[in-house]
Amino acid sequence: MSAAVSSSLRPWRFAPLNPEACQDGKDSSFKGVVFDVDGTLCLPQNYMFQEMRSVLGIDKSVDIIGHIRSLPALKDRTAAITKIKDIEQRAMVKQVPQPGLVELMDYLKSKGLKRALCTRNFETPVNHLLKTHLSQHEFLPIITRDTPDILPKPDPAGILHIAKEWGTKPEDLIMVGDSLDDMTAGHLAGAATILLLNDHNQALKEHEHTHFWIKRLDDMISILEYGIAEPKVNPKDDDGDWVTEE
Repeated sequence: MSAAVSSSLRPWRFAPLNPEACQDGKDSSFKGVVFDVDGTLCLPQNYMFQEMRSVLGIDKSVDIIGHIRSLPALKDRTAAITKIKDIEQRAMVKQVPQPGLVELMDYLKSKGLKRALCTRNFETPVNHLLKTHLSQHEFLPIITRDTPDILPKPDPAGILHIAKEWGTKPEDLIMVGDSLDDMTAGHLAGAATILLLNDHNQALKEHEHTHFWIKRLDDMISILEYGIAEPKVNPKDDDGDWVTEE
């Protein structure tokens, strides 16, 4: 399933989740958060992609999934997928949760907000991460590389599917990730996007598909508590205070 929604970067507004910070008394239309996995819920395991390209015999300019899809023979596609799964399964035991992961998830759970996953990882390492580090939290639906009939990011189909399952509009969601694919998928779906910064994605702070950026996952708590109106504004000012909606 593939779908795209035209969406220009716009001020994204919602009522602060902290009742004391609400000035107009309006309820928030914010329904939940969609998360990427590798590099977002856990620290990046970039070495995996180098290994994948090596075993597939492709260079870094070639998209891994696109390459596999382009293989003409089913047996070749199956063999390539098996190699990728083997690398991910070896790497999953080395997953390290992102700083602030549990704190953010506990906060979202306390507010009754929905959580879902949209990742290009296979299902096994995703389930390992959830079982090992987030066993008290529920993510529904979970879109992985194994999910049939939904094209992977940067196609927005996964996010649109999640919004439909939740019975809400994509505009009421946030997509959180660490890559351009994450930002593009969220933007095309019509959702707000939050970039989790690392040493390799700093340039994406200024990309047209990035609404906001954070340094740690639990930085999102104050964003949601107090609300943000303008895109391209880091939620903290130079003095470390949170910028709130007037």
